[in-house]
Amino acid sequence: MSQKIRIKLKSYDYNLVDKSAEKIVKTVKSTGAIVNGPIPLPTNKKIFTVNRATFVNKKSREQFQLCTYKRLLDIYSTTSKTIDALMKLELPSGVEVEIKV
Repeated sequence: MSQKIRIKLKSYDYNLVDKSAEKIVKTVKSTGAIVNGPIPLPTNKKIFTVNRATFVNKKSREQFQLCTYKRLLDIYSTTSKTIDALMKLELPSGVEVEIKV
């Protein structure tokens, strides 16, 4: 079969991304496939500025930050066992997984 699988992981919590990447690497290596990664991709940071007061204190502001953490995994020389193991794998609910074959 020997095809390349690319997995992208996204989350707002870096602990969840790292733990789920470790789970994927362990399961894929147990089936005998070759794993390249996890490769950390650039973190997206969104900063929101909000007025603290609506009327009087216009210069008083508060800032909030929302970070999106991403990891990339490449899997080579896959077999049917590898794909079955990936389908049965349970990941945390805060992680978005994108799989390309």
